[in-house]
Parts: sequence; C-alpha cells; structure tokens
Amino acid sequence: MNPKVLTKAEEQVMQTLWKLQRAGLREVTDAMSEPKPKPHTSTVATILKILTDKGFVNVEALGRMHFYSPTISKEEYSGQRIAGIAQSYFDGSFKKVISYMVKNKDVSVDDLELLIKQLKHKK
Repeated sequence: MNPKVLTKAEEQVMQTLWKLQRAGLREVTDAMSEPKPKPHTSTVATILKILTDKGFVNVEALGRMHFYSPTISKEEYSGQRIAGIAQSYFDGSFKKVISYMVKNKDVSVDDLELLIKQLKHKK
C-alpha cells in the first residue's frame, strides 16, 4: 500500500500543526510563516478539511470551536516519504540514495564517517 502524500499546501499546514500539536483554525493561520502573504483563514480551513479526510489530522469540536491535531508525527511521515522516494527512484536501495547524495555533494564523506561512528555507538 502506498502511503498518502501531502501536496505543497497541505505540507505547509502540517508543518505548522506539527509545531503547535493542537490548535484552532485561527492559531494555525496566525502561526503559518509560509507562504507569504499568509493564506486566508478560509483557505487554511479547506486544507484542514482535506487533511482530516485524508486521515492526517484529527478534529475535536468543543462547542463552536474546532481544534486540530496531527494523527501522524513529522518523523513518521518523513520516514514514509524517504522510503517512498528510495522505492520510486532508487529501486528501494538506500545505498543508491546515499551514493547519489555523495555524488551530488549533498552529503560529504566526513558526514558519512560521522554517521557510521554514530551507528556503531548505538549497537
């Protein structure tokens, strides 16, 4: 099963909600740093509805107020996306992903050596 992917606008709202953890519509809109200018409250409300329908956000109604919270952590979503990219573009091989990043100078050999040391210490 392919995990659901966020659109750019949905991801911007989720980034804000991950920081806030639980917030009302106005709080989410006010806390958004991107895009500039800030989106209209009605736009954020529509995106939150879509995120709720997709299962990324839980909504809790307290009287006339609605509070939104993420149903998936940023780390969990990031891991799913990285695994999806590896599967789609690198035959599922993280070795190929890292080789690509080294070749394109996104990761240095020094960074890799540091990661290896950290991994060895976790054993």
